[in-house]
Amino acid sequence: MAESAQPATGRASAGRSKVLTSYDPRTGEVVGEYAGMGAGEVTRTVRSARTAEQWWAALGFDARKRWLLDWKRALARGTRELVELISSETGKPRLDAAIEVTLAVEQLDWAARQAERTLGRGTRLRATLRRASTGTVGHLPLGVVGVLGPWHNPVLTPMNSIAAAMAAGNAVVFKPSELTPGVGAWLADTWNHLAPNQPVLQVVTGDSGTAAALCKAEVDTLAYTGSGGAAREVAALAAQSSTPLLLEQSARGAMVVQVDARLEAAAAAAVYGSMANSGQQPVGVRTVYVADSVYEPFLELVAAQARQLRPGADRRASYGPMILESQLDAVRRQVRDALTRGARPVVGGLESIREPYIEPIVLTEVPEACGVVTGPAVGPVLVVNRVAGMDEAAERVNAAENPRTVAVFTRDVRSVPEFAARLRSELITVNSSPVYGVNGPGRIRNPQTLRDFARAQTISEKHPTDQITSGTFDKHPRRLRVARALFRLRHRV
Repeated sequence: MAESAQPATGRASAGRSKVLTSYDPRTGEVVGEYAGMGAGEVTRTVRSARTAEQWWAALGFDARKRWLLDWKRALARGTRELVELISSETGKPRLDAAIEVTLAVEQLDWAARQAERTLGRGTRLRATLRRASTGTVGHLPLGVVGVLGPWHNPVLTPMNSIAAAMAAGNAVVFKPSELTPGVGAWLADTWNHLAPNQPVLQVVTGDSGTAAALCKAEVDTLAYTGSGGAAREVAALAAQSSTPLLLEQSARGAMVVQVDARLEAAAAAAVYGSMANSGQQPVGVRTVYVADSVYEPFLELVAAQARQLRPGADRRASYGPMILESQLDAVRRQVRDALTRGARPVVGGLESIREPYIEPIVLTEVPEACGVVTGPAVGPVLVVNRVAGMDEAAERVNAAENPRTVAVFTRDVRSVPEFAARLRSELITVNSSPVYGVNGPGRIRNPQTLRDFARAQTISEKHPTDQITSGTFDKHPRRLRVARALFRLRHRV
């Protein structure tokens, strides 16, 4: 949340409201100007969302699905425009932006079609001492959901929450990153064209002050995916107003390459997982632990693939610039520290850092205490270290403060659960790099995402032959004897 305002700045002058300017990090050119909304404007936006939510919730699942599928089609038709906007505000290559938009549209389609199946009233409750149904469980909207979006995946990550929240019947107030306000405004505009009088989705643009105002605006829940420091800020602000928070901390993880792995596939996944989006992805690969017997050939494959990558602003570039100057400084510090401690550069080094771009950097023999291993992964830097075996690999993965994701490469897929049971990681991927859609309040196509934005409601029906909970002081001795006999029979007393 506390993003540097290097590419995007807020400015104000006498008689004018604050203005947020978005810049292209590749060229420094202005992409657009947007309102820097204050607490009063955020409060009014939330208030109007509450009115819209009543209409939206009353529609029911089927009608909401039709609206959301219409919105999905509008997004799909505008893909080219949205891709261009993402590239302009983040510096991403158009292909990467197109992948993000495609996944976001697919997620919206899934949420619209899955909501009734997941949240509708259909689950039957059963009594303990008999088979007769005694009630049902359904799910109702929470009300107004606040979504705080990141800049690195400005459509996919927030859409995971936005789509699920709207499909569940909530209105959404979306605060995009101060670095990508145009993307957020574009999403809200496409909805407004469909339903101009029903602001079920609204955007509030601004800096960290706007985000703080949304956290304090007493929405019914907040959704945020981001780094540890920013996540703690959001949690502290939400706590001030006792606002429920769906919080997922993101971080690039580790890869483990076993002796039987397909090395070319593993090398390609390691390079992509560490260097896609200039290494600014919220998830992916930071460190690879390679079994000793395949370490040398794997390292050669990684080096060959990394040398083929080229950052830049043109269509043929592999990835774009670093969007924040502070990230350039962080990469410089981490690489310098690793080299000072004895790390061996395989591809690139300090000379690879040429603002605003960083060419691929691959290091090996890196001490585990180095910041490039333990600190935040913020650039196209990959660490490849050898291990004696899987026991050592598990120890090194678990030594991380919070090992979130681990990619395991092996041909013996059946052995993965046993190895995974030794790890403290939240997510294990097999023969793939976890780059898109695997973390955050909106894990792709996960029914739990829909439940996160709804409240369960149980309707319980009293059974006429209930032997125990008659609901009165009139307890018939015969019924109690029958209940006691059933209890002994059921539990073998």
